[in-house]
Amino acid sequence: MRSGAARVAVLGASGFTGGELVRLLAAHPAVELSYLGAKGSVGATLADVHPHLSTLSDLGGRILEPIEPDLVAERAGVALCALPHGASAELAPALLEAGLRVIDLGGDFRLAPGSYPEWYGFEHPAPAWLEKAVYGLPELFAEQVAGAELVANPGCYPTPVVLGLAPLLAAGLVEPGLVFVDGKSGVSGAGKGPSEATSHASTEGSVRPYAAPRHRHTPEMERGIELATGLKVQVAFVPHLVPAVRGVLTTAAARLAEGVTTDDLVDRLREAYAGQPFARVLPPGAHADTKRTRGANLVELEAFADRRSGTAVVVGALDNLVKGAAGQAVQNLNLVLGLDQATALPAVGVYP
Repeated sequence: MRSGAARVAVLGASGFTGGELVRLLAAHPAVELSYLGAKGSVGATLADVHPHLSTLSDLGGRILEPIEPDLVAERAGVALCALPHGASAELAPALLEAGLRVIDLGGDFRLAPGSYPEWYGFEHPAPAWLEKAVYGLPELFAEQVAGAELVANPGCYPTPVVLGLAPLLAAGLVEPGLVFVDGKSGVSGAGKGPSEATSHASTEGSVRPYAAPRHRHTPEMERGIELATGLKVQVAFVPHLVPAVRGVLTTAAARLAEGVTTDDLVDRLREAYAGQPFARVLPPGAHADTKRTRGANLVELEAFADRRSGTAVVVGALDNLVKGAAGQAVQNLNLVLGLDQATALPAVGVYP
């Protein structure tokens, strides 16, 4: 173990997001991956489940271990949980009570307790920890994240929506009320498990909505905006699956305040994210593109005023596995460890 390195456990290391966490953290100068936990792939090596990571000489041969809280607590100081919905709600309290700091990449700590039966189908088993969890959107809540025991890593769709709308709502450039959000995601957002719906035969050449109007990111968008601005909005969200592996694009439309122009919207976003390494605000007339964000911990934001209809439109693009999941978790980890938030994170995508 490197002297002074933080001991970090990745729980759910066999999934797409878990693999991205390992890829990003393998080169982190202040982190030692001390525990790789999994469920269905226990006993396999990291290279077995992620062949592209086999050349990580000190990690490719590591055996994926069962997720046992006592063992994790003995060998790690921070746990990154990339687990199915509901799993972290059961696991995280034991880790937290053992003194670990936890960053949860699922949806188990993003909402208020009363929202879980309606949106996730279960009564939350640890409501006291929900009150302590910090919503981990670093561009808006960096100070709170730095001191948090428990960080709720945001979802891939809410990240661009909240980052795009919060500064505009706070400045009075956009009116609170009803917000329409159209979302498009590549199939990796559905996870690694095979299904007919995400098979090549079903997705090639197909663009189709799914989970509308009850997608679980809907209340998270509303809550994220309220946490950032103190304002309540109501979100009508329709996500779509597109024939790509990575990438999320969101288009949010809200009521434009009187007299506001495209330049006003863009200038406000530039001011809000000046100096932020992972938020790229595009100039007027330029369009956000998921392809430019591939592999990078980056969100592109585009905004314009449709004066004819009185609508503010904010478009966001990101890589759902990086800024929409693992990269943002590493960004939060850096803050929790007292490091520069950009440590070990790529801000430039792979193109073309």
